[in-house]
Amino acid sequence: MLVLVAPGQGAQTPGFLTPWLDLPGAEDRLRAWSAAIDLDLVHYGTKADADEIRDTAVAQPLLVAAALLSARQLFPTTEDVARDVGVTAGHSVGELAATALAGVVPDEVALSLVRARGMAMAEAAAITETGMSALLGGEPETTLAHLEKLGLTPANVNGAGQIVAAGTLEQLAALEADKPEGVRRVVALKVAGAFHTHHMAPAVEKLDTAARSVSVADPVVPYVSNRDGQAVATGSGIVTRLVGQVANPVRWDLCMETFKERGVTALIELCPGGTLTGIAKRALPGVKTLALKKPDDLDAARALIAEHSSTAE
Repeated sequence: MLVLVAPGQGAQTPGFLTPWLDLPGAEDRLRAWSAAIDLDLVHYGTKADADEIRDTAVAQPLLVAAALLSARQLFPTTEDVARDVGVTAGHSVGELAATALAGVVPDEVALSLVRARGMAMAEAAAITETGMSALLGGEPETTLAHLEKLGLTPANVNGAGQIVAAGTLEQLAALEADKPEGVRRVVALKVAGAFHTHHMAPAVEKLDTAARSVSVADPVVPYVSNRDGQAVATGSGIVTRLVGQVANPVRWDLCMETFKERGVTALIELCPGGTLTGIAKRALPGVKTLALKKPDDLDAARALIAEHSSTAE
């Protein structure tokens, strides 16, 4: 069974979309999306520097556009996704890409929602200087207790020995100076705020307003939610969760448990892939993984789809 996943914020790097725009129709598609959301995705994906694409209002639409651009090379239509994919999910902002791929909303609507999400979260992040850091290694119980002591939130519980802490810059500095027992490294993430914490509460209402204007359909494939790792069967339920998830922790560990329970045999991570496949290699032994980094990876992805798609089974 094939799982299709989309990465979250922090996966972007300068110029990462450049080779993708050489594919037939890719630049035209990206320019059309740019016009629809009033954001030059071509510039930010090819010319912008690291600081420019770190901006939450830019990074989030850029990542969803990248995931969808790469996905449409493999699955041009919703029917293609329904034929070949067993489960779809996204990490944090990647959930917006997964929502489109599951047929809940068109690509353009997903991008309009993520544009509203990114701007609302950027505004919320500007209220207080906050950030996020990944903790590598350690036991979950020990790490979580230590974060609570420091006043930090476990914003991403990713599994495979990785938890992401979020809070004020002062709290994160204290964490760097006083790591939990067993944690090997604390790595500051390329994000501009304490996402999935109470610091993002002001963004929830704004995203809810944007979401209320959207027409949705029920998913064509099981869509697994970051809230609790459960599959959500209705489009309205998915959108409700997307709104609330902005200020609540990402439980990617529970998503992977659901993948396992449903019999995952292969996982493809959309562009800019790498992070989620790395976690899956540790948490889902025996599952074949592939990260879409460049168009050169598409042939290998097609071979993996042919071997593990729903129809192949």
